Amino acid sequence: MALLLFSSILLSILQCSSAQPSPGYYLSSRFKPLPGFYHGYNTLWGPRHQTVSADQSSVAIWLDRSSGLLLLLLPHGSSQSHVNPASAASITGSGFKSNRPFRSGYFAASIKLQPGDTAGVITAFYLSNNQVHPGFHDEVDIEFLGTTPGRPYKLQTNVYVKGSGDGRVIGREMKFHLWFDPAADFHHYAILWNPNEIIFFVDDIPIRRYPRKSDDTFPLRPMWVYGTIWDASSWATDNGKHRVDYRHQPFVARFTRFVVRGCSAYAPSGCRPVPSSPSGFGLSKQQLAAMAWAQRNYMVYDYCRDDRRDRSLTPECWA
Repeated sequence: MALLLFSSILLSILQCSSAQPSPGYYLSSRFKPLPGFYHGYNTLWGPRHQTVSADQSSVAIWLDRSSGLLLLLLPHGSSQSHVNPASAASITGSGFKSNRPFRSGYFAASIKLQPGDTAGVITAFYLSNNQVHPGFHDEVDIEFLGTTPGRPYKLQTNVYVKGSGDGRVIGREMKFHLWFDPAADFHHYAILWNPNEIIFFVDDIPIRRYPRKSDDTFPLRPMWVYGTIWDASSWATDNGKHRVDYRHQPFVARFTRFVVRGCSAYAPSGCRPVPSSPSGFGLSKQQLAAMAWAQRNYMVYDYCRDDRRDRSLTPECWA
């Protein structure tokens, strides 16, 4: 009986320790969503594979065998090193893009993913200036890597600076499992980018902070906001072991509750960046504790801890 009681107490302690903490500061509640999708975004490609709700509060984009796009419109952050340009015609999907570029801001959306077999399918919400600086662009990614039945999605965060696509693709990936099923319901995902840092949020929990340690390792040029879904069979799931199975098409990603708040590229110099914490920049003690919880329990890859990487290309890991 004593052993059973001890086991029950230990289980309760472990459950409490793994419970989602409060970050104490909820950016998602500080800003109203856009009054309508077209107030902040427009279709980029695949218009026949994209549906905006009548009230413009949500958009569904989907991937099937019939949709197509040009390679230069892809989120090159993680795909450029894996996609053969000769096969661009076979890449499929749909996407949207913000009406304006930004030099800082808080960019968020609630997203619900496709359940079931989604191997090879990428759903992404990200910042990029690739169309203005092809081969020498900046990018900040939230990407959901498709998966096989019974295995969880991986959420990949990534930062690229000046040059993805020039043969020296330097990714800065951190990957996470999530403490919920992202295909069961909508959850809120956000990127906060200001002159000092980039912070990735999931339901207001900061999961990663990428500080500005030098101008060479931090994106400083204006970027647009994108949402896309596409076929990344060559690399997305177990390094290309599992490809998109179009017997399960269409693969649908749903977006709603869009928040676009920040300094556009055309804003006056006095435009102030969105604060990331009650103090303005950085993270509060409570936010840091929440981020430590997420990384301790759910991070599955950190490029700075990968001994196979050339550390000379990522000086921020040891700076």
